[in-house]
Amino acid sequence: MDYKALAQQTAQEILGYYQDTSGWKVVKNSKKITVSSKASKKFHGNLYRVEAMIPESTSKLSDFLFKPENRVTWDKSLKMYNMVLKIDLDTFLCHTITESFAMGSISPRDFINLVSVKHYEGNMDVISSTSVDFPAYPPSSSYIRGYNHACGYICLPVQENPAYSKLVMFVQTEMRGKLAPSIIEATMPSNLVSFMINVKDGIKTQKIPSRRGYHHNGHSSFLKKK
Repeated sequence: MDYKALAQQTAQEILGYYQDTSGWKVVKNSKKITVSSKASKKFHGNLYRVEAMIPESTSKLSDFLFKPENRVTWDKSLKMYNMVLKIDLDTFLCHTITESFAMGSISPRDFINLVSVKHYEGNMDVISSTSVDFPAYPPSSSYIRGYNHACGYICLPVQENPAYSKLVMFVQTEMRGKLAPSIIEATMPSNLVSFMINVKDGIKTQKIPSRRGYHHNGHSSFLKKK
């Protein structure tokens, strides 16, 4: 598989979602975080758009969201987030395992995602993610393997105050398993608000070095199942 080509395609899809202003319906507005949705064209579920202002520069926010190390220290929706294959400095495969949510009615899922960051004019960064098959890490009986259709973040500076960034997140996750769509639709908006709150809280306490100084130990390319 040409992972770099797929990463470029996914980034373009995220840009397309950002530029698409039609058909969005606001489904939750809380703590200065807005969640909107529309029917996904990828599967029988919703594409969610989440918007918030983050008190951090765009470059540091992008690094905070992109880097896999210590992700579980601030992202309370995850129990594990590991890089399983580094493709280049700005592209990798990761294996994630979620916590259960909706008061336990949705059990943990695991995902294999292709993650990349692309830099655009105007100091805008696009961090994209999409699920892929990775033969070295097949589904196990321990977790239902979920699937993320093109997801990601748009990070861009607030012109009137560059110390702040606008963060727009897009999510279209196919949970799979035997879940009623109504359960996902009822619980997803609140979970997305909680995620954004975790971003705001987490970035206050994280030390964020430059991505250019980041090196990954290639020996951890393949992980043992637990």
